[in-house]
Amino acid sequence: MVISVCIGTACHLEGSYNVIAAFQQMIEKYSLHDSVKIKAAFCMGHCTHQGVCVKIDSGEVQSVTGTTAKKFFQENVLAVLKPQN
Repeated sequence: MVISVCIGTACHLEGSYNVIAAFQQMIEKYSLHDSVKIKAAFCMGHCTHQGVCVKIDSGEVQSVTGTTAKKFFQENVLAVLKPQN
């Protein structure tokens, strides 16, 4: 799984490095180094959204903030990689 996080000017100002840091913490916490990669990307063309543009694999672009990053990761990464029984 590849998580692309925009680090372009608008997203940088919205806190892209905070989002990346939160994702890195979650990858470390759940030992997902072999399953999840974070990739920096430049403008994804959705600069009008609030927050940072994030895309998983070739999915749709979503807006994430430093505050919502852990919830986003749980719902969109952990739920796929480690489904509840």
